Amino acid sequence: MAGASQSNIVIRPFQAEDRAAWEPLWQGYLTFYKASLSAEVTDTTWRRLLDPAEPMQGLVALLGGEIVGIVHTVYHRSTWTIGDYCYLQDLFISEAARGRGIGRSLIEAVYERARANGASRVYWLTHESNTSAQGLYDKVAARSGFIQYRQMF
Repeated sequence: MAGASQSNIVIRPFQAEDRAAWEPLWQGYLTFYKASLSAEVTDTTWRRLLDPAEPMQGLVALLGGEIVGIVHTVYHRSTWTIGDYCYLQDLFISEAARGRGIGRSLIEAVYERARANGASRVYWLTHESNTSAQGLYDKVAARSGFIQYRQMF
């Protein structure tokens, strides 16, 4: 993978046969955020990502024919706009492939799809400690200034 540039990166939607390559990246993402999910949740997530009736979608990034990055999005209504919002929920690049423009390529592909789908906004969250990713995010989007609150059930 050495010497890869954005022109070597291929972005495409998930395909059913991508499960074996997707799952280690998904687990890497969960590990990064010190989270774990049951096999049932992971299986349901994968089925949703492939179901065209779901508001959830996903893309893979390939480098040299190998899946090295994933992004998941969820489209939802907003009381503030006519067009849906596109929530970029998960973005993960394999450690070996980082620093090669793959994250930017995936975000740009999400932007392109969101525009094509009539979305009014793409937005995402990241942990305050994820400063390396914030370096990229600050180049491709504006910080909203909002603080997230949550109650788990």
